[in-house]
Parts: sequence; structure tokens; C-alpha cells
Amino acid sequence: MKQKVLLVIDMQKGSFSQKTPRYDTQGVVNRINLLADRFRTSGNHVFHIQHDGTRDNDFVPNTEAWEILSELNVYKDDVLISKYANDVFYNSNLKLELDVHNITELYITGCATDFCVEATIQSALAKDYNITVVKDGHTTGSRPHLSAVKVIEHYNWVWQNMIPTKGAIKVESFETILNAF
Repeated sequence: MKQKVLLVIDMQKGSFSQKTPRYDTQGVVNRINLLADRFRTSGNHVFHIQHDGTRDNDFVPNTEAWEILSELNVYKDDVLISKYANDVFYNSNLKLELDVHNITELYITGCATDFCVEATIQSALAKDYNITVVKDGHTTGSRPHLSAVKVIEHYNWVWQNMIPTKGAIKVESFETILNAF
């Protein structure tokens, strides 16, 4: 049976400091927790992605910056994936875990919209996965030329207008996805 996965990208303490404020952090965390519960109870999967920045002496495993936000619910059956670049697929065991669990449908959430979330979506699209971006389930910070709200709005528009390969891509609100389960 084909399975679905909720990917929770880089929701780590080091990405949510006073130095790096994110838009609607608590709202995004709450929506991810509710979706993750729905995925688990429906027999699907939750994968938490953690950036390992050992190479850059940043987000080093087992340091506070590397840890997943305390407000996120992580269960023992959730899969933890280390990543080493913006694209979660690059040099990680994500593809192996997706294959082992027979997953063809990815629901994507996390941080940062314009970096790791974007890179992962582009990579997954090129690998023919069916992708649903949780429209209000990803966050970022304001950039020098654009507010966080506008960055999120822009990327949601981009993803809605992408040409898929063999898979499909859509952008749906948290409520729409929750109600579809």
C-alpha cells in the first residue's frame, strides 16, 4: 500500500533564536503537531529532518542548536533524518527511508521557506514524488528586501505554478489537508 509522509524540515532550536525570528512560529508548530497526529493515527509517517552543520561548526549534533523545538511532538516511531545541505535528499538516507516505507506522497512543512523547504521541494519534484506543500505549515524570517509574509506568499505562488514531472505538486492549507484525512 502506498504511504504518505509528513516531512518536518529543520524545526530546530538554532533556527528559532532571538537573532533569527521566524514568522508565526507558534502557529506553524501547532499546525505541524496537529497534522503529525493525523498522519500517525491514519497509519502514515512523520519524518523529522535535522540539519547537521558539523562541517561549518553550526547545528552540531547533540548541541542545543541542533535539537528539535521542544514544542514539537516527536514520537519514538517517527523517523529522524540528518541532512547536510539545503536539499534534504543530498547525501542523506531520506530516499532509502521513503523506499523502505513505500512512500510516494510527500507533505512538506518546516523552516526556512526560501532555503531548505524550497530546495527539498525542487529536488522531490525532479524525483517524481507527489508533493503537497502545507501552505501555512512553513516559515522563514524577513529578508533585507522582503518581509517573511511576502517570502512565504511568493513561494506558495511559485509552487502552485510549477510544472510537475511524473508526480504532482499542490499547495493546500492546513485545514484542507486535515479535513481530507
